[in-house]
Amino acid sequence: MLVELGNEMSLDVNFRAQGLALAVRQAAVAGVLDAAPCFATVLLHYDSDRIGYDDLQREIARLAETMAAAGPADLPSRLHYIPALYLDPWTRACIEDYAAKIAPRGYDAEGIAATNGLADAADFARVHAATEYWVAAIGSWPGLPFMMALDPRCRLSAPKYNPPRTVTPQGTIGLGGSSTCIYSVESPGGYQIFARTPVPIWSAEGRLRGVGDPMVRLRPGDRVRFLPIDRAEYDWIDEKVKAGAYEGAVVDYHTFSAGKYRTWAKTVAP
Repeated sequence: MLVELGNEMSLDVNFRAQGLALAVRQAAVAGVLDAAPCFATVLLHYDSDRIGYDDLQREIARLAETMAAAGPADLPSRLHYIPALYLDPWTRACIEDYAAKIAPRGYDAEGIAATNGLADAADFARVHAATEYWVAAIGSWPGLPFMMALDPRCRLSAPKYNPPRTVTPQGTIGLGGSSTCIYSVESPGGYQIFARTPVPIWSAEGRLRGVGDPMVRLRPGDRVRFLPIDRAEYDWIDEKVKAGAYEGAVVDYHTFSAGKYRTWAKTVAP
């Protein structure tokens, strides 16, 4: 069952999706196996031998009404610090290869800066790294997060590639529309790209450490803060990852208040 909560990609709608998914899990609705939030929807996986469609629809409507009456939810939210090498050589080479083989284009970071009225690529990198990102959904590729900037002053946008790339390096950080993502595996892609992290966000072998799930680093409702690093730091972390000695920094005791966030966001909105 797909529950639609809106027709736009916004933090407010996603907070409702996250809240409904949490409410479904806490209510332990008979027959519901999983509740997966996306930008404006919640996908419910249920056992039709245990609960029928109509009964499930009534249960979800009841939970949604209870949520609406209670107001904005407080959501459990881990904060991950993820190192990122901005304006890195790998994404630059990927863009140059695309321009040579598929379609002419300039350097993505410079194009994003121009689109958003910023001075240059370095200015864009500073703005992009100056906010926490809300993990709105996981999908497209295993463990790949779709994230939205929480600070209104750091909300940027960029058109996607047309046609898309055939290859994107694992760990690439990109922007498409107003969503930031981290490519979990080497794959095709259409987001504009400008940075890379040495930290794996998905492991087919289940080798992630210190994040609870050994296969997937991030989950909906988490927050990410990118920490700009230089090439020497990138290489050092990369060696730690290859040796199986890297855990990463994650704060696991936070609660995110959607109501307090909305109040704060209004005070800093440009």
